[in-house]
Order: sequence, then C-alpha cells, then structure tokens
Amino acid sequence: MSASQTDLPDPTPRRDWRIRARMRALYHGSSPAAVRFRLTVIVIDFAIIGFFLAAPILHEAGIVFYVIDYLIAAILLADLTARALAYTDLRDWLKKPATWIDLFVLATLLFPYWLFNLGFLRLLRLWTLLHSDFFWRTVGRRYDDTRVEEVTKALASLVTFIFVVTGFVYATFRGAHPGITGYLDALYFTVATLTTTGFGDITLPGNWGRVLSITVMLTGITLFLRLAQTIVRPHKVRWPCDRCGLQKHDPDAVHCKACGNPLCIPDEGV
Repeated sequence: MSASQTDLPDPTPRRDWRIRARMRALYHGSSPAAVRFRLTVIVIDFAIIGFFLAAPILHEAGIVFYVIDYLIAAILLADLTARALAYTDLRDWLKKPATWIDLFVLATLLFPYWLFNLGFLRLLRLWTLLHSDFFWRTVGRRYDDTRVEEVTKALASLVTFIFVVTGFVYATFRGAHPGITGYLDALYFTVATLTTTGFGDITLPGNWGRVLSITVMLTGITLFLRLAQTIVRPHKVRWPCDRCGLQKHDPDAVHCKACGNPLCIPDEGV
C-alpha cells in the first residue's frame, strides 16, 4: 500500500455524522418532510399499541402471533436506534424513564415465551407516547390551548392504568379464580373496582387480592379527579415568560403574575 493511500482520511466518522444529522432532522426538525415522517411513526405506534391490547386474545393464534411479535420487535428496535442516533447526548437519552420503558417493551417482544406474563406492561408505551415531546411537537403543534394537552395526558394516564391493571389481573388470576376466565372478565373487574361500583360478582381471593383492589380504587379515584380538574380548570395558554420562565398564563394576561414582567401574548381573535 502506498503512502498516499495510508494518508487518506477515514470516511467512517463523516458517514456517521451524516446519519446522525439526518436522524436529528427527521426526529427534531420542523420541515414538512420531518413532520410527515413523525406522523408516520406515530400512526405505526398506535397500530403497535393496538396489537398490545389484542395480544391476550391473539396469543392463542400460535405461530402467527410470534411472527407479528418479532416483526414489531424489529420495528421498535429500528425506532429506538434511530432515536438514539438523533439524540445529541446518548447518556442523557438513556437516563429518561421513557427510554427504559421502551427497552423493557422491546425485551418482552424479543423473549415472548419467557416474558409474556409481563406483556401487560407493554401498554405503558401509550403513556410514554402521549406524554412525549415527540408527539406534541408533531400532532400537538396544531393546538395552542394547553387544556387539550393536559386533558389528553390525564386521559392517557387513566386509560393506561386501566389496561395495565387488566393485564395484570388476567395474567395472575386467570384459571386461579372461577370468575376470571377471559380478558373481558379482567377488564370488567378492573372498571368495577376502579369506579368503586363493587358489584361483588368478581372478587379476588386472599390478602393480595384485597390489596390489589384497594390500590385500584385509590389510584382510580386519583386519576379521575386529575382528569376532572384538567377539564374544569380555567383556560391557560403556553407562553414562557422571558424573565422568570413561567410557562402558562391567562389568555388576556398583560403581565406575568409571578414576576410582573410585561407579556405579549397574541390575541387569538386577530
């Protein structure tokens, strides 16, 4: 090999930089192409969440279920890899709780035979999606009304809790309790307990069953109250104060109520 050939720069770092720049533009950019890409990712995410909801029923399909399972695992792995490349600080990205939830979901997809009983935790992806900046920078950018965002997040927390508990009850008590023979029975128990209706036709046995019922009731009431508060709370708009950083203000606010700094919130009626 000649000296001129050995002195040539390695093209690998430059190629890696281009890939990272491309991923960063798609996941964090504001161009029409980036927005379309993120909308596609969000639609795929909702389709995957739909599969997670139907997994207890589809599991009976045998080999077909596992084919779909591994296909989704490949999609999720590609998405996580692309998100990691798009993030400036990989260590900071790994510190995010949503990242660990997604990694755990990926593990349940890669090892469905051993981790299927923990598959109900896959529904946490609904919570991470609807609480992510990724979602609100793409879909939520159409809404300046913070109430839409707050109500959506509160509703996502409630729905996620319902289906996570339903999956736990189904995986733990199916076959061990005569009243829970299918997924619908587990969902019925969860909703009846969460709303404190307590028909009593399905009750979980033992002390752990009572503890779970109490936890569902207390947490359900808390989530319902949070949802009600976000609905009836006075309307606010997101307009960060450039002095103190307060994010939310009344639509007609002229000064920041925290520091008195003058604000210039656009009039929605203009």
